[in-house]
Amino acid sequence: MTAPDPVRAGRALNGAAAALLVLEGIVVLFVPRGIAQTGPGLTGPRLTLLLVLAVVLVLAAGVQRRPRGVYIGTALQVPLLLTGLLNGVMWFVAGLFVLIWLYLLQVRKELLGSPFGPPVPPRSETPPA
Repeated sequence: MTAPDPVRAGRALNGAAAALLVLEGIVVLFVPRGIAQTGPGLTGPRLTLLLVLAVVLVLAAGVQRRPRGVYIGTALQVPLLLTGLLNGVMWFVAGLFVLIWLYLLQVRKELLGSPFGPPVPPRSETPPA
């Protein structure tokens, strides 16, 4: 099944991807609080790593309308998931975000024909003369 207006559906899905990346960036900003209370605590490199990841996630939300935006967002799911190495609960939280991202890619594939490609305009179904 493809969307009746793939260009419009593509814009809507890009907006959903951007919103998800912003939410991921906000969630990453909550991680230092959890790290500070466990293990070796919150060190400078850990805080820097998390702040850079949060900023990159928010910046990636801004490029979702570009052709490579979905590729960038998909690549950022890996470091998001790896925040579980810093705080165990992030395996669960980041895992949920990754599952939502994969679902978004699946919906994109169903509506646009490709999870990463640009929206393809529908072919007119006029019979040959």
